[in-house]
Formats: sequence, C-alpha cells, structure tokens
Amino acid sequence: MPTVFIDGRYRFYFFSREENRRHVHVSSSDGEAKIWLEPEIEVARVVNLSAQEVSKILEIIRDRQEEINDFWDRHFR
Repeated sequence: MPTVFIDGRYRFYFFSREENRRHVHVSSSDGEAKIWLEPEIEVARVVNLSAQEVSKILEIIRDRQEEINDFWDRHFR
C-alpha cells in the first residue's frame, strides 16, 4: 500500500494489485473512501465519512490530481 501523500488528517494511497482503473484510496481516523480518477473524478465508495469530509477530499484530489497521476504512472508502469 504505497502512500501517495498525507494531507492534514487524510492519507492518500494505492493498493498495489487491486484493479487497472485509475483510483486512489483515502483514509482518516473516522473512515475511508475510494475515489475513481478516470474517466473523471468520482466517488466509488465511502465508509463513515461525512459529506463535508468527502467534499474536502475531492477538493484535495482535484488540486493534486497531477501528482496522484504521476505517482500512479511511476508505481504501476
């Protein structure tokens, strides 16, 4: 589970052998989410996170999407 980065209380990471569709997992002490990155940023799953937290996570992903995609490319290709 390589960590892409930590932003505040959120850890953004990948599972090394999960699936080919580009996505990122996010966890905090309260819960977790899986976010699709393609064909567009979209929530795949949320566990125990408020709508406000999910909005914040999506904002972070949009702001750092290039960094996430670069990490994905280095890690998986």
